[in-house]
Amino acid sequence: MSVKIYTTTVCPYCVMAKEFFRKNNVTYEEINVENDEKAAEEMIEKSGQMGVPVIDVNGKIIVGFDRPALEKALKLK
Repeated sequence: MSVKIYTTTVCPYCVMAKEFFRKNNVTYEEINVENDEKAAEEMIEKSGQMGVPVIDVNGKIIVGFDRPALEKALKLK
């Protein structure tokens, strides 16, 4: 399973999402888009959004910290 989270350093929802991953033993790759223009462009291309977090679970894009959508995409329930 591939999980990527696009974040910034001051995003409270990013922190909540990462905490959620830790509690559920989900391995993820964090990509901070604050100073990485290429990563920011990739995130916008995938999601159509400028806001973070954008979470990519095996190609399924979840915008924001949407716990029910994450649980479903990660098959946690």
